[in-house]
Amino acid sequence: MNKEQIIEILKQISTGGKVTDMSGQVRDLEISGDRIWLEIQSTNPSLQAKKQLEADILKTFKEKLPGAELKVTVKGTIATKPVNINPVPDRPLPEIKNLIAVASGKGGVGKSTVTANLAVTLANMNFKVGVLDADVYGPSMPIMFDVENERPLISKVGNKELIKPVENYGVKMLSLGFFVNPDDAVIWRGAMANKALKQLLFDADWGELDFLLVDLPPGTGDIHLTMVQSVPLTGAVVVSTPQPVALADAKKGVSMFSQPEINVPVLGIIENMSYFKPGDCGGNTYYIFGKDGAKNLASDLQTAFLGEIPLVQSIRESGDVGRPVALQENTDLEKAFVSITRNMLTQLIKRNKEMPPTEVVRITNNSGCAAN
Repeated sequence: MNKEQIIEILKQISTGGKVTDMSGQVRDLEISGDRIWLEIQSTNPSLQAKKQLEADILKTFKEKLPGAELKVTVKGTIATKPVNINPVPDRPLPEIKNLIAVASGKGGVGKSTVTANLAVTLANMNFKVGVLDADVYGPSMPIMFDVENERPLISKVGNKELIKPVENYGVKMLSLGFFVNPDDAVIWRGAMANKALKQLLFDADWGELDFLLVDLPPGTGDIHLTMVQSVPLTGAVVVSTPQPVALADAKKGVSMFSQPEINVPVLGIIENMSYFKPGDCGGNTYYIFGKDGAKNLASDLQTAFLGEIPLVQSIRESGDVGRPVALQENTDLEKAFVSITRNMLTQLIKRNKEMPPTEVVRITNNSGCAAN
């Protein structure tokens, strides 16, 4: 048995009802006696698709090489168009493939909790993931990732000294919370907050990332404008709870990204705290904040509804102890975040195939916004 034989079999993989040549998607191949270790790159990043491809490859090899012992791993990747990110001269971010803003019009809807769980879910899918905590006045990511006592180090990259992100659960992270006393309020004017945000973006050694999730503060303010002026965001996700007062603000968040001058694609809306289902009440479901509010809003705005997250005590507890609930394998909550993440990836793949890269927004002489 040799590599040539393996490659020939990979040209005849039966998957999806047809024979597919997988030989060009081999990332790694090792042979030792009757044992084969094979790593395949898939263009479909969903967990279901990767598991199905693994099963199809194993089945084909069992038919072609019945005596061989095969270990196969399928890793996903996101199809992207080249994006030249150069918001500040000599400070590009070419190694970050997708920058996704997670926003909410209203505070207290669980935007940071959703961001943390999206990040660990993507990391569990074998993506390289980072989180930028852009909520300058209320940073919470250090607590949610159990790294509040960590302090970023400085790394030497070429002739530059850059901030090295803190890492946990396979996610790289930077937050203003690492640099201020947790008991002190951040009392800064917009210019200072914007400067701090740019430092976390451009003076950091992020390395190669498939995703950088940007946890924005609530509302549609100065930090949001700084982000779209600094980097071309690949897309945005809006988080809301179902009640009208939150939906009204979520609608403004979608509207902000959809402005012709900004033009950041909204990948979809996530509904948090959708319903409450206590275990001791005979299976009854209680829609405390209303029913299907975000789903109906997504339909009205002609954007995708990415999914719903129930109101469950363990989500709050997991965030408080610094272990996002999506890390709890084979639970309903993990499955909910996996489903939402897959839906987001589906919208992202569609966006990257059908739309050109987002452009950085610039300020005109009359203080209005205009796209480059």
